[in-house]
Amino acid sequence: MMPDLSSAAQLPAFLPGLFLGFSLIVAIGAQNAFVLRQGLRNEHVLAICATCALSDAVLILVGVSGFATAGARWPWLEPLMRYAGAAFLLVYGLRSARSAWHGGSGLAPADRESGGLLPALLTCLALTWLNPHVYLDTVVLVGSVSARFAEARGAFALGAMTASVLFFFALGYGARLLRPLFARPVAWRVMDGVIALVMWGIAAGLLAG
Repeated sequence: MMPDLSSAAQLPAFLPGLFLGFSLIVAIGAQNAFVLRQGLRNEHVLAICATCALSDAVLILVGVSGFATAGARWPWLEPLMRYAGAAFLLVYGLRSARSAWHGGSGLAPADRESGGLLPALLTCLALTWLNPHVYLDTVVLVGSVSARFAEARGAFALGAMTASVLFFFALGYGARLLRPLFARPVAWRVMDGVIALVMWGIAAGLLAG
């Protein structure tokens, strides 16, 4: 059952969850870069944003439900996710780097064929679930902070989930405001180059950790 935010005990928990959710999700990362790219290309924006928000909701629910100590129970889980995530990010970064190097046409929606929904969703899921940092943020950190709110943990979790929904849909659909800029091929080359650097930087951090 959804928490009643009209209760005096619930709203003070909802707002910290909302603010914490925003603070964790706004940082530039592989997932956000992918959502931005899909928004710019106007490809499967609803499905991608919904997938990201739903994934976050599941992870937040897991953390708030008391499974934030999963890493301590299964010590092999963290390095497995770390190396798998780094490998995926290295490959994805290489693909973006190749696009930046070779270049291409500008953004002309009427003249280009949309990419498939399934590959886009699989990439989105990999960028989300193979990133160990998402577990540290949504499961461990959110789960730990939620313990402060005792009976109002449901409202805290709802606040964090709301932040995720608002951010991803604003990023995906707000990207269209930048579409005139990305009508120029050079803008896409810069974008792909930045994405490649972001992916490789995150991968390096995972391998160094």
